[in-house]
Amino acid sequence: MPSTFPLLLLAAAVVVRADESVQQPLSPPAGPVDIWLALNTTVGGRVFQAEPFAKPCFEDSTSEQCKRVQELYQNEKVRTNLAGGYTWGQWETCQASGAQCLLDFAVPTDATAFARPNTCGLGSIPDYFIDVRSANDVIAAFEFARTTDIPLVIKNTGHDFKGRSSGRSTLALWLHNLKDISYNPEFVPEGCADDVSYKGVTAGAGVQFYEAFDFAEANQITLVGGSDATVGFVGGFLQGGGHGILSPALGLGVDRALEFTIVTPDGQLRTANKCQNEDLFFALRGGGGGTFGVVLSATILAAPAAPVQAVVLSFPPTAAATNSTPLDLTSSLWTLLGEQVPAWADAGWGGYSMPQLALFATQRLSGDESKESMKPLFDWAEQAKADGVEGVMAMAMEFPSWGPFFTAFMTDAGGNAGAGAFGYSVSLTSRLVPRANFATSESRRALVDALISASALADTSVPPPITIIQITAPTAVRPEEISPGRTSVTPAWRDALYHVTSMGMWNWNATSADIRGVYERTSKLMDFVRKETPVGAYSNEADVYEPDWETSFWGEHYPELLGIKMKYDPDRLLDCWQCVGWNSESDRYACYL
Repeated sequence: MPSTFPLLLLAAAVVVRADESVQQPLSPPAGPVDIWLALNTTVGGRVFQAEPFAKPCFEDSTSEQCKRVQELYQNEKVRTNLAGGYTWGQWETCQASGAQCLLDFAVPTDATAFARPNTCGLGSIPDYFIDVRSANDVIAAFEFARTTDIPLVIKNTGHDFKGRSSGRSTLALWLHNLKDISYNPEFVPEGCADDVSYKGVTAGAGVQFYEAFDFAEANQITLVGGSDATVGFVGGFLQGGGHGILSPALGLGVDRALEFTIVTPDGQLRTANKCQNEDLFFALRGGGGGTFGVVLSATILAAPAAPVQAVVLSFPPTAAATNSTPLDLTSSLWTLLGEQVPAWADAGWGGYSMPQLALFATQRLSGDESKESMKPLFDWAEQAKADGVEGVMAMAMEFPSWGPFFTAFMTDAGGNAGAGAFGYSVSLTSRLVPRANFATSESRRALVDALISASALADTSVPPPITIIQITAPTAVRPEEISPGRTSVTPAWRDALYHVTSMGMWNWNATSADIRGVYERTSKLMDFVRKETPVGAYSNEADVYEPDWETSFWGEHYPELLGIKMKYDPDRLLDCWQCVGWNSESDRYACYL
């Protein structure tokens, strides 16, 4: 294959820039040159080759471009703006072979990571991508995949924990520049009678939550979203279910989905809603992204703007009552949550709790009502102080709307997710905890013991995994009360009070054996909770090696979803890890362990 191919391809293209980083050609992909040039012509010169974010430091560590990468290496917004950038380092890596191009996420200037003999490889980053701007681009990509057998992946921001938006030797459909967003207070789904209208926000696939929330503030409405500002609004988050701190009162993201515009693998542009392509509408409301087609936009039901009541409790990691340990204090807090969360969630409270923190929010209550509702938490804090615990803080706040609350608690000064730096490699596991586990003192005690056992085991790891209780299930509202049409998320969501996650991590110099050990250890953490709650897990935030994944993620819906998958994609042009219709024998998964 001529070595000048990347230059020929680039000459027909427009350079894509994001925060001063440039997508550059690296080496030719598989397939004859003329096929790729023809594809590039068909999509208007928007086929590009992805570049690992850290590549400049492997080429010249003294360059200004390397310094810029080091400065921005932990910056989530920058990473999500790059076709070859991923929020988490593990999917920039071929974990099975060790091929990668990573810096030390803790100290990006540490030359050990990029000094010889270390080299820069694509790892699991797709070889090439199409900067998608229209349905015709997607149709061309499907035809290309059908005739060349080159696998496709769908990518927007690269947040996926399971590697579904990456893949070695693939062509990626990069949806990040589909940024249109509009609001119609009298939206009628296409093909439906006009006697029922909705307050609908229609957003392109590339719109991120910080953009959607800013838009909502400007239009005095509320949109349900997660805790990360840079996640895509209508991509994998929505299609997998979508949960957030407002979900107990306002439902899951899919509960509020009114319509999708999608290109299916048969090359057809379709509209899916309650009145047409109802099977696709059902599949896209929880069946997961990356498998039924390429969603170009979606319309989401907006709620009125309303004040947010918030309550936060925290104490130092070393805090403990007299003659007890910090983990005892966490156990006491989580025992209180087990007693109170059923009533709190039914009242519309959502929240998060880690071993030294609890945050709750609701739009359903007034300031006085919220303080009365949360009195047991404030009483707990006062008792902890009386028991000699230092540094306990509990306070109530009111925000005029969702936007200011989100900015205060979920973002940093640069608008990134407030959870800390990014660019590290992670393993995640999760479980949905049903209401039955809160029914008796014995069942609550067993649940708390399982959570504490997971946290105690986490403390033996360096760096330690983090266990988080997320009170984000749609507890106080039924989906039919929000919008018409069925959803395909696991029924376990409808009976859950907790969504519990544990996360482990590793650095650039971990071996395949080290990485496998982190996955195994993180999964073992959740085994404590699995034993008590054997029903379901959330597919977007689940164990990469989740046992019985079809049942865990979709329960009774899986057979129907599989039928829909095979109807629209019998050739499996779209395939992703533990997605509906997954072909686990495909060579595209060679980088998984």
